[in-house]
Amino acid sequence: MNAGYTVLVTGGSSGLGAAVVSAVAEAGGRPLVLDRQPPADGVPWAACDLADTRAAEAATRELVEDNGGLDAVVTAAGMDVPGRLADLPGEVWDRIVTVDLLATAAVIRAALPFLEASRGRIVTVASTLGVKAVSDATAYCAAKFGVVGFTRSLAAELAGRVGVTLLIPGGMRTAFFDDRDPQYRPGPDAILNDPADTAAAVMFALTQPVGSAVRELVVCAEQESSYP
Repeated sequence: MNAGYTVLVTGGSSGLGAAVVSAVAEAGGRPLVLDRQPPADGVPWAACDLADTRAAEAATRELVEDNGGLDAVVTAAGMDVPGRLADLPGEVWDRIVTVDLLATAAVIRAALPFLEASRGRIVTVASTLGVKAVSDATAYCAAKFGVVGFTRSLAAELAGRVGVTLLIPGGMRTAFFDDRDPQYRPGPDAILNDPADTAAAVMFALTQPVGSAVRELVVCAEQESSYP
């Protein structure tokens, strides 16, 4: 990855997104971040609440134009609030689907002219719960199943113009679970993946030769309970 290779990472201030930002920088690339919180010092970023998809599109365009173009997008931003459908407030349910699915499409839509110009790459981030449904996760499963379908369709649409990879990660050791009710947190014996290992898979997809596409990657701890 050369010094001019620019990668936009949504949710790049924490969790998997931060791990991808670090991996890109360590490989000599230039990360850009869309997030509500600032990323690591020195990383160009735009403050953005991805639940406002039109604002996400505008922030994407502005950030990329200010930094001279784009070679890749990694949509690592995501959220979840587990709970039964009848118990979860409608606005919370809607926000989960918007951030996890609709904002993924919005950011990519805004980035596409730049990616087509650079013959760039896209890595979307779904989840093992995008291929296996569980109780008390209707919003998250709906969104992540949606990311799977969206990405597969997008890969067909952009074939020969932009490389598209679907990443399906299992649970990782991040702050993703911290604000949940105790019943929805991983137990003390849960085996979770290191986000740096998942980020390494993202880098593998990003550094394929032009014309070679890694279409889908499942990356999880060997004892991941939600896959297969």
